[in-house]
Amino acid sequence: AGAKHVYAVDNSDMADTARQIIKANGFEDVITVYKAQVEDIVLPVDTVDCIVSEWMGYCLLYEAMFDSIIFARDKWLAPGGMLLPDKAGVYLTAIEDAKYKEEKINFWDRVYGFNMSCVKGAAMFEPLVDTVDPNQICTSTATLWEVDLLTVTQAEMRFENKFELTALRNDYIHAFVAWFEVGFTQGHKEIWLSTSPRERSTHWRQTVVYLHDELTVRQGEKVTGELRVTPTKRNKRHLDFRLKYAFDGEAVNGQKGATVNATHFYSMR
Repeated sequence: AGAKHVYAVDNSDMADTARQIIKANGFEDVITVYKAQVEDIVLPVDTVDCIVSEWMGYCLLYEAMFDSIIFARDKWLAPGGMLLPDKAGVYLTAIEDAKYKEEKINFWDRVYGFNMSCVKGAAMFEPLVDTVDPNQICTSTATLWEVDLLTVTQAEMRFENKFELTALRNDYIHAFVAWFEVGFTQGHKEIWLSTSPRERSTHWRQTVVYLHDELTVRQGEKVTGELRVTPTKRNKRHLDFRLKYAFDGEAVNGQKGATVNATHFYSMR
């Protein structure tokens, strides 16, 4: 059992290390390493039966390498071949996080007696990548984007979708949290890798976007909105976020009966 031949592609010095490991273990006749970008290599075969790649980034798409996987898929993957993973999705929930927001963001309102509130915008502009305590989650989960990686195109590797979150208890909302899951569904048994805050922590953690408002929610109240995530114009591996959210419930920024309908921009660079 096993692959007839493996072609490994990496455009870093790790390719040299891989060659040494392969030689030390006697696999030089079945594993060929290419130190190059996949777009630049020439394989000695017309098709391959399986493509395996760990291309995912923060919030799935940050610094993601899936454009290279699309190239390899369309050029070499045989009809009926396996792509690992072959499914992906991005999901959203909301959390209470007064402690972090007070210490890291509202801190700038008064720094040793000085008003430095102009820094708050910069502090909030970049989403935070961190491990979220599942006990902070106070709403339902919304599906932002689900995709079949066997058919998706590069132009579709972005999303702009609406969401609705329902409060699970009386609490405060300070931030939205996004995470991804990828699926390996072409084998005999489906396997899913989740980066949800309710699952075992991974190095991808979760992506946290802090709101400019504090929402006071009662159980059953809803927050609606829309999240757009696209590659930046200057660097396709970086991400721009546009977040819209609306709330008409218990209170906004401590004002009972107030409403909010806001749009804010963030960037992962």
